[in-house]
Amino acid sequence: MSKNLKQEQVNLALMNSKLRPFGIRDKIGYMFGDVADSLFFMLVSTYLMVFYTDVYGLNAGFVGVLFMLAKIWEAFTDLLWGRFVDTRKPSKNGQFKPWIFRMSFPLIISGILLFVHIPGMSDGFYLAYAFVSYFLFMALFSTISIPYGAMASVITSDPIQRTSLSTYRSLGLTIANLVVTVLGPILLFVDNHADANRFFMTALLFGILAFASYMACYNMSTERISAPKNQEKDIKRTLKSVLTNRPLLTVFAFTLVFLSVLMFFGTINVYLYKNYFESTAALSVVGAIQALSVIAIMPMIQPLVKKYGKKEITAFSLSVGALAYLTLYLLPKLGVIPFTIILTFGLIGMAVFQLLMWAFVTDVIDYHEYLTGLREDGTIYSFYSAARRIGQGIATGLGGVLIGIVGYNGNLESQTRDTLDGIRMLATLVPAVGLIIMVILLAFVYPLNKKRTNQLAIDLNEKRKTKH
Repeated sequence: MSKNLKQEQVNLALMNSKLRPFGIRDKIGYMFGDVADSLFFMLVSTYLMVFYTDVYGLNAGFVGVLFMLAKIWEAFTDLLWGRFVDTRKPSKNGQFKPWIFRMSFPLIISGILLFVHIPGMSDGFYLAYAFVSYFLFMALFSTISIPYGAMASVITSDPIQRTSLSTYRSLGLTIANLVVTVLGPILLFVDNHADANRFFMTALLFGILAFASYMACYNMSTERISAPKNQEKDIKRTLKSVLTNRPLLTVFAFTLVFLSVLMFFGTINVYLYKNYFESTAALSVVGAIQALSVIAIMPMIQPLVKKYGKKEITAFSLSVGALAYLTLYLLPKLGVIPFTIILTFGLIGMAVFQLLMWAFVTDVIDYHEYLTGLREDGTIYSFYSAARRIGQGIATGLGGVLIGIVGYNGNLESQTRDTLDGIRMLATLVPAVGLIIMVILLAFVYPLNKKRTNQLAIDLNEKRKTKH
C-alpha cells in the first residue's frame, strides 16, 4: 500500500471518528432525496406519455420508441457518471453528497422544460422537441440519481440500519407517488382531458418542491464509510468482477423485471382508468392506495427482515401480488370498485420489494467489495441503475407500442370496444407474468438469504480491519 494511500486512510479515519452516529436525521434526510427524485420521475413516467399523445398529438407508438431510446441513453450516462464519481477525490462533505447540491437546479429546469407547449406547431416540431428535451432530462437525471443511490452504502454498514435506510427511501418514493398520483389527475385534467397549461404549472410546482427536498437531503445526510477505493481505475477489472458476481447479476435481473412491471403499471393505468373506466377520480384513489399500502407495511418491514430475511419475505409478497393480477385477468367483467379492491392486493404484494430494493443493492455492493477488495459504490450502483433504466425503457416503450397496437388514438373523443378491452388485458396480464418471473429469480437464483447476508457483514468488517 502506498504512503499517500495510508495517510489518506488515516485522515479519513480521524474524520469519521468526529461524525455523529447514524440516526433518524440520516433516515429523514435520505428520504427527502427520493422525494425530490420521484416527484419528477413519477410525473414524467406516469403522465408524460399522455401529454405527448393528447397535447402534442403524437402517435403512441412513436412515443414508446422515444422512451425506449431515451432509457437506453440514460443507462449509458448512468455508467459513465458512476465511474466518473468513483474516480473523484472525496470533498469534506463526502464522495457522493456534493453532486446533489451541484446538479439539482439544472435537473429541475430540464424537467420543467419537458412540459412546455407552443400551440400551433407541426408534428415534426413537437417530435423533435420531445426528443431533445427528454434526452437532456435523462442525462441530467443520472448526475443526481447515481450519487444519491450510491450514498446509501456509505451512510452506514450495518445490515439492519441499511434496511431502515432503504425503508425510508421507499417512504420518500411513496410520498412523491402520493402527491403525483393523487393530485396529478386533479391538477392535470379538465373533464378527463389533458390541459397543456395545467401540465406546465404542475411541473413548475413540483420543481420547487423537488429543489427544497434535494437541499434537505444534502443538509441532513452524512457519509461515514470510507473503504479503500480502486486506485488503478481499471474498468476492465471491475467489469470482469461484475460479470462473475451472481448476487449482483440476479439483483440486476429482478430489478429490471420489477421496474418494467411498475412503470408499465403506471403508464397503462392512466389509460385504463381514463378510458376504460372513464374515471380519473378513481385513478387518484388507486394512487392513494398504492402509497398507503407502502406506509402501512413500513413499520413491519424491519422486524420481518430481522426474523425471516429480505429474500424470504420479498418472494412471498411478490407471490401474493402475482396471484392478485392473475385474478384480475381471469375476471374480465369486473367493475371499477371490485377491480380496484383486488388490485389493492397486487399493490401490497409489490410494496414489500419497493421498500427493500435499495437494501438489496447495498448488500451486493458489499459483496463486490468482499470478492474484489475494491470499494466502487458509484460504479456498481451505476450498473444497477443502468439495469433499472433498461427496465423502465422496456416498460414505457412497450407500453406505448402496445397501446398503439390495441388501437389507441389520442385524437378520438372515445376509443373502440376492442381498444378498451385490449388496454384492460395489458393492465392485468403483463404485471402478473412479470411478478411470477421475479418470484422465480428470488427463490431459486438469488443466493443471499438471511444467514449469508448477516455473515457477509461480519466477514467484510474483518477484511477491512486487516487492510487497515
